[in-house]
Amino acid sequence: MTEVEAGKPQTTLQSHLARVEELLRRHRLVEGLAHRQEGLHHDLVENLVHRQNLAELQREIDQLHPADIAHILESLPQEDRQSIWNLVKSDRDGEILLEVSDAVRESLLAEMDTPEILAAAEQLDADELADLAEDLPEDVLYTLMQRLTAEQRERVQSAMAWEEDQVGALMDFDMVTIREDVSLEVVLRYLRRLKEIPDHTDKLFVVNGDNLLTGVLPVRWLLVNDPARNVSEVMAADANTFHPEDDVTETAQAFERYDLVTAPVVDGEGKLIGRLTIDAMVDVIREAGEAEALSRGGLREGEDIFASVWRSVRNRWLWLAVNLVTAFIASRVIGLFEGSIEKLVALAALMPIVAGIGGNSGNQTITMIVRAFALDQISPASAKRLLRKELGVALINGVIWGGVIGIVAWLLYGNPALGLVMTLAMTLNLLLAAFMGVVIPMGLLRMDRDPAMGSSVMITALTDSGGFFIFLGLATLFLI
Repeated sequence: MTEVEAGKPQTTLQSHLARVEELLRRHRLVEGLAHRQEGLHHDLVENLVHRQNLAELQREIDQLHPADIAHILESLPQEDRQSIWNLVKSDRDGEILLEVSDAVRESLLAEMDTPEILAAAEQLDADELADLAEDLPEDVLYTLMQRLTAEQRERVQSAMAWEEDQVGALMDFDMVTIREDVSLEVVLRYLRRLKEIPDHTDKLFVVNGDNLLTGVLPVRWLLVNDPARNVSEVMAADANTFHPEDDVTETAQAFERYDLVTAPVVDGEGKLIGRLTIDAMVDVIREAGEAEALSRGGLREGEDIFASVWRSVRNRWLWLAVNLVTAFIASRVIGLFEGSIEKLVALAALMPIVAGIGGNSGNQTITMIVRAFALDQISPASAKRLLRKELGVALINGVIWGGVIGIVAWLLYGNPALGLVMTLAMTLNLLLAAFMGVVIPMGLLRMDRDPAMGSSVMITALTDSGGFFIFLGLATLFLI
């Protein structure tokens, strides 16, 4: 790298997207102008302009990493997305299909014919094919499996046999194995003969004659030890190992906890059958975070932001319907106290404060509880203690901030009793929010449901209705 190149700021992904969008805009503009021109050379001019614009877009796309192209495809409307996808070279299609979201992958595959899909899939390894297989049409998948070698077919079928939330569905079959009874010098010579080493190879897997895993040899140990020493003398026998039926979320947490780059996967007999890599675990952590965020908002699945109106409606309607019902209940709670509100108009101005603060507090509690569940930090023994702690936090916050808003209400309306009711209602609603913030995710988990599913919608509904009832009820008892 030259000094000039080193001094240049690194181009960001967002700038690549902006560049592609600008080229697409210019392409549409110039094509529109050329199309309106009349004359003998109209077709020639239009064709030249078309080729020039596409060539510029092609150069921009060719220099990008597959993951960056995937991001750009996800960020473009359907028509522009297809224009860019048509410019991607066929030998990169498979990598990009693996990088894009499920919804975008579905839209891209729908526009590809069978030969295009087969050409893209044949560029992938067995474990990558397994990731893509569930999105392929059955006839295409059948044709693809027939084209694979027996070993490749066995590996794809092995990976597809596991659920997507199990380690077996994510394991990689491309790894380097060595014997424990050879010297480090032999291992070094063996590595030099390989055409390339699999990505993320930070350790070699040591097996015996029956392919039983006996240990791992970190590459750095291989380089710093005497080449005359045997592998068995240097290797680590207590390696972190996983089984294909293990949960991927728990496995990803283990990768994070022990700073793993790769780890072996063994069957029930201890035979080495594959490996896990850090890139797969990062994807698991990212997808889990996205799923949790969507679940809290009541969305059932990842949605293409440029999907059709009807598809988006289908993804969002359920919890909106639930929200509508809860909002109606809240309105009926207010309706019970119409007489009180008519006699003391200040109640109408103050009651949203009680409900809003309760909703925010409840969402804080739920976020913390769901995170703790994800990290396996909560046990049945600790649940009651956690509930008491959250109620204590809510009580202190209620007294402090309820007291503040109570004083403000007293000063605004010159009514000390109204200030006292405001303080008491705020405290009680925060206690309700804390209680439900713990109980809702625990209840969902006990029913074998995602503890984050719709939690934000439910806690807001409960604190709204509960806050209105508590505040207006107390006001009716003590002020009217």
